[in-house]
Amino acid sequence: MKPLGPIPAGYCAKDGELAIGGMTASELVERAGGTPCFIYSKAHLDRRVADLRSAMPRRLGINYAVKANPFAPVIAHMAGLVDGFDIASAGELAMVQAAGIDPARVSFAGPGKRDVELDAAIRAGVTLNCESEGEARRALAIGEKLGVRPRMAIRVNPDFEIKGSGMKMGGGAKPFGVDAERVAALAREVIAAGAEWRGLHIFTGSQALSAEAIIEAQANVLSCAERLSQEIGVTLPKLNMGGGFGIPYFHGDAPLDIVAVGRALAERFDHLPDALAETELCIELGRYLVGEAGVYLARIVDRKESHGVTYLVTDGGLHHQLAASGNFGTVVRRNYPVAIATRFDAEPTEEANVVGCLCTPLDRLADAAHLPRADVGDLVAVFCAGAYGATASPASFLGHGPAAELLV
Repeated sequence: MKPLGPIPAGYCAKDGELAIGGMTASELVERAGGTPCFIYSKAHLDRRVADLRSAMPRRLGINYAVKANPFAPVIAHMAGLVDGFDIASAGELAMVQAAGIDPARVSFAGPGKRDVELDAAIRAGVTLNCESEGEARRALAIGEKLGVRPRMAIRVNPDFEIKGSGMKMGGGAKPFGVDAERVAALAREVIAAGAEWRGLHIFTGSQALSAEAIIEAQANVLSCAERLSQEIGVTLPKLNMGGGFGIPYFHGDAPLDIVAVGRALAERFDHLPDALAETELCIELGRYLVGEAGVYLARIVDRKESHGVTYLVTDGGLHHQLAASGNFGTVVRRNYPVAIATRFDAEPTEEANVVGCLCTPLDRLADAAHLPRADVGDLVAVFCAGAYGATASPASFLGHGPAAELLV
């Protein structure tokens, strides 16, 4: 058997089934219009943000990275919970605009911004986190042509990273950001050109579960920002400290100790240098805020045996849950948290492989999992599905189409 990842706290049974928002899995599927579907929990979103605010210094702003889950009802709900939004495309810009979010709360990062995207962002009044000298100069030229003073920050590629992060976004050669030693010169150029200077964005990595690693990275970010502010020679209006907070996906993973992170950050804030004394400080989180709030439900359409191995074949798969299948940057495939949603309070009795409906051996949702006996018609739940699920998976593969989504 291969162990399953830990089911996030806050999920319980009702009438023997997994319940979310007071409704059973079967009721949720009916409301969603069938399977496969993603169910997102308002209660989990509310609790996650509340716990984070309780742990972090009051001065620290919390931004939501829309790329983690751009479902319109989720964006609208997060608007009442967080301080700002970070986007990575003109498409995401349109989403936050449709939600009625104040552009002053929005920043736009990501390499390869097209001129049409820069134009839309400048017109809207969002902050551009520039990823290169070329991008900054194109934005300045577009602003001049429009007769609009662009809001501009610089994303920094620092000379450090978050140790042990699942995805490294800083340190060494990277397509992201401006190398730290070139930031000051570009900032002075942007300021001299008349842009509204909005500060720095320093993002070093993601999916870190070690409080010690995040504490060290945040200390390095603050030191880097202080040095760059002094080199630039003007007050730093805002510092986006990035994120990196991870969630437990796999057996043996432990939740991030946000209390320890917040305590260390508060101590740092109590002794900030003059260069950062008046700076607006925020962190940018996506997966950490929404990941555990989502559950993917798929129905078992076939139960079969092959050479003594049991396969539970579902109507879902990697076209909606690429990460859970192990095909989204995972080197060694491990099981996500998975359960039989319609037998949520039953004891495990058998070993089974849970697979999808695609004709590829890559379409696996759980390998050699210890589960209650399940039959055709039962529902399988894949947890930690609130981030990088629906929009980070190849929904058009083999023509099966997207899964339904529902916020409850």
